[in-house]
Amino acid sequence: MANHQFKQNKADEYYTKDYAIVPLLPYLPQKTTVWCPFDTSDSNFVKLLSKNHNVIHSHIDDGKDFFEYEPEQNYDLIISNPPYSLREPILERLFGLNKPFAMLINEAGLFDSKKRYGLLSTHKFEIMVFDKRIDYIKAGTTLKGVPFKSIYLCSNLLPNQFVFERVGNAL
Repeated sequence: MANHQFKQNKADEYYTKDYAIVPLLPYLPQKTTVWCPFDTSDSNFVKLLSKNHNVIHSHIDDGKDFFEYEPEQNYDLIISNPPYSLREPILERLFGLNKPFAMLINEAGLFDSKKRYGLLSTHKFEIMVFDKRIDYIKAGTTLKGVPFKSIYLCSNLLPNQFVFERVGNAL
């Protein structure tokens, strides 16, 4: 799986607004260590999670390729907004790491490949569904009305297989 992130589509560079992270926070055990594997220190995930958790962040731009890197420090959860073009290999690695996780992903095509169907049919997972679409940040500009619906695909984190949450405005 080496160099997967180097091959990612630059269209994957969408950043998460804080209001899309807030609905996940009540489901996280307090005072845990969270690894954000696709994030820099400027990430809203890192900023918000750091208020109540120890956060380890890593990013390909820092030479920490998710497919080759794992923090030396013990961590309890993995949370991020991964590159959508690499969703399948990312899910494979996440399930292989055997840690609870929450990934903000595009719901379209979730079961459209045999490999994803196999992964999801053989592993415990939960989905957080929002009442509306999430706006993202690209090149410093908020993109309104993105053409896809986002969900959190989680494993061993939410109390039910489907959790429905409302998203508010930015903090």
